[in-house]
Amino acid sequence: MKMIKNALNRFIPERINGQKQIPFKGVDKFKSSGKITNPQIRTCAEYPADGNKIVKNLKDALKKAGLKDGMTISTHHHLRNGDQLTNILFDTIHSMGVKNIRWFPSASFPCHSYLIRYLRDGTIHHIEGSMNGPLGKFTSEGKMKGVGVLRSHGGRYQSIQDGEVQIDIAVIAAPTADPFGNANGVNGKSACGGLGFALADSEYADKVIVVTDNLVPFPCVPWQIQGNNVDYVVQADSLGDPSKIVSGTTEMTKSPDRLLIAEYIAKFMDEVGIVREGFSYQAGAGGTNLAVILYLKEIMKAKGIKARFIRGGSTKYLVELLQEGLTDYILDGQTFDLDAVRSMHDNINHVMTTPFTSYNYHGKGNFASMVDAAILGATEVDINFNANVVSHSDGYLLHGIGGWQNCLYSKCTIIAVPSFRDRIPVILDEVTTLCGPGELIDVIVTERGIAINPKRKDLLNTVKNSSLPIRSIKEIQKEVYEICGGVPAKPNVNKKKVVAVVKWVDGTVMDSIYQVVT
Repeated sequence: MKMIKNALNRFIPERINGQKQIPFKGVDKFKSSGKITNPQIRTCAEYPADGNKIVKNLKDALKKAGLKDGMTISTHHHLRNGDQLTNILFDTIHSMGVKNIRWFPSASFPCHSYLIRYLRDGTIHHIEGSMNGPLGKFTSEGKMKGVGVLRSHGGRYQSIQDGEVQIDIAVIAAPTADPFGNANGVNGKSACGGLGFALADSEYADKVIVVTDNLVPFPCVPWQIQGNNVDYVVQADSLGDPSKIVSGTTEMTKSPDRLLIAEYIAKFMDEVGIVREGFSYQAGAGGTNLAVILYLKEIMKAKGIKARFIRGGSTKYLVELLQEGLTDYILDGQTFDLDAVRSMHDNINHVMTTPFTSYNYHGKGNFASMVDAAILGATEVDINFNANVVSHSDGYLLHGIGGWQNCLYSKCTIIAVPSFRDRIPVILDEVTTLCGPGELIDVIVTERGIAINPKRKDLLNTVKNSSLPIRSIKEIQKEVYEICGGVPAKPNVNKKKVVAVVKWVDGTVMDSIYQVVT
């Protein structure tokens, strides 16, 4: 495998799974060209005049779609850890004797560890999507036949739109659908909220199969997936376990240190003038981020102001802000709990968004750059404000990228991290895997202080007389190293074997992930 160096001085493969790659050239440096990819032209004469596209089962649909070796099969993750359809899909593919599938999920969950058997036997060649938990361990140990590819949610849409990934067959789990293929995620026993992450799949895949456990007469309203893009509809008994669609109740942190981080963030946002009438922000569903929402809520109520919109991943905490009139809109990419699912169903101001509108870098703008502040997490950061979200300090793949990279384009990007985890410092000289360049990360907040990127002189000037603990990142790092007993050991990896790569939002390759030596 020939390796080349990118603009971050990281070595990346020249070719990945046979495809030539473009190395990361710098933030906003790569200019794409060409035309947006389109699926093959179809005619109405190919489909039933009465609009009934139902086929008897998934196997029949895959046969009609022309399934064969080496194809790219996509799935979405809105069912989260309750998804059983993806496992059934690959049971079916395996039973048909098909091999070397590129699995292209919008994300994976622990329930998909079931698919390791198919990675082992060659049914699945490699994954281009998040590789969490057991899938991450399997990949990190060099057991996957191909090289994994990690993209942001926006990067996934970009890769489909630009023709980097041609989806042969998209299989869309739909909590409600009609025989024509119109589908949504807000109705039915498996309701999961929006289906925005399946939008690109439905629009660009050569063949699209909708599978539903709640078939309703035409029209399925609202339709989040349009039947005009769907080839076949399959009725199933179940898409999965509805109790696990919400993969664990989103709970606010009870840790004093993390509550302190959340309080620092809210106060910082207020002091620098972000919290004002009509502002906007995005916060994830982690325990610290949920606490930030409550601290901001107190400030907003005290000032008598409200936000214009809040970006989600939505939770009951965002829903409460909408219900209490503290925001005009929730612009929701995915729902993390049942309160949010119900809110999207009932409230017209709780709006489903997609990676096209929110995050696609190769569009005519997107929502991410309009957000006043994005509050994000990280597994590691370094003294140059670079951050890692996919691997841990032992080198093992731990998470997907999600919308994290895309959110870095907000007007103020804030990373909330504890200064150490399990006695391992989080602020390093250099992150294990580089997922986000430091020039886009404005503030790092720990329980030991707030570090502002020196590039943000405006923020530094604003907080000159602040009572908040504003410190240099090296000062915080030095203190933590003393507490934890020195510089942490680097992971033991085989630099000759790349098991996965991290792509940037423009489709260029940012970093390599190497095999962990056990």
